[in-house]
Amino acid sequence: MSSSSSKLSLLQRLRYEARLILVAVQFLTRIPVPSFKHYDPQWLHQSSRHFPAVGLLVGLLCAGVFWLGSLLFTPLVAAVLSTAFGIKLTGAFHEDGLADSCDGLGGGLTRERTLTIMKDSRLGTYGVLGLVSALLLKISLLASMPLTMAVIALILGHTASRLLCISLLSLLPYGGEIEHAKAKPMAQQLTPIQGLLSSGWLILAIILVALIFPNTMQQIGMGQWLLAMILALIATDYMRRLLRRRLDGYTGDGLGATQQLSEIAIYIGLAASIPFI
Repeated sequence: MSSSSSKLSLLQRLRYEARLILVAVQFLTRIPVPSFKHYDPQWLHQSSRHFPAVGLLVGLLCAGVFWLGSLLFTPLVAAVLSTAFGIKLTGAFHEDGLADSCDGLGGGLTRERTLTIMKDSRLGTYGVLGLVSALLLKISLLASMPLTMAVIALILGHTASRLLCISLLSLLPYGGEIEHAKAKPMAQQLTPIQGLLSSGWLILAIILVALIFPNTMQQIGMGQWLLAMILALIATDYMRRLLRRRLDGYTGDGLGATQQLSEIAIYIGLAASIPFI
């Protein structure tokens, strides 16, 4: 009896985690998922540990578009198509957070004013400049890489950036106004253990690309891997300190900006030529 009950418990747990993954997909993308019976708002908070899984899915799909685009067009066109596809797939969810963060943090002098600007649906000068700069950097960096390296960068970049993004849920309290939060269950902290478990999705992504592209993984220099990791951590820590200083914690827009900056940082590291290492 104890053995069968433990198996049942494990099966129930797996089903529950699968449901959380679907909730995360529904929240972060426009991908259709089955409707939920007796939906619990707490699922959204608990699903945050699977945000890197959504990043892995988005990265794989964007990498596929880049691969197909490169067979028909130049690397630049392939990069544009892949980036546009990613925006369509996610509904510009993180890009919107980046633009709002640029507007709020760039134009707000006080915490209250910053939060007011970030809630405004209109896009300002800082938001436009930040968003255009981010898109240009992504496209140009991906276009500058060899094909298989760009595919690897997309898969690992989307996965790792979402892991770094949710790390702020463990490192910071919520800094916005709970009653105005776009998703109130997300206005909670992620436990360090949940954050640690989320790293399993990045490990899975690394194993996957190592199995598919073993030669390219070896050809990417250690200096490039280190630079990508260091720059991504610097970008994440920069956002952590900025949000702590300006807002006393994270907001949904701040998390989106963190994802975008850390993703770009990974592309910069992998695209860099480091002949002296």
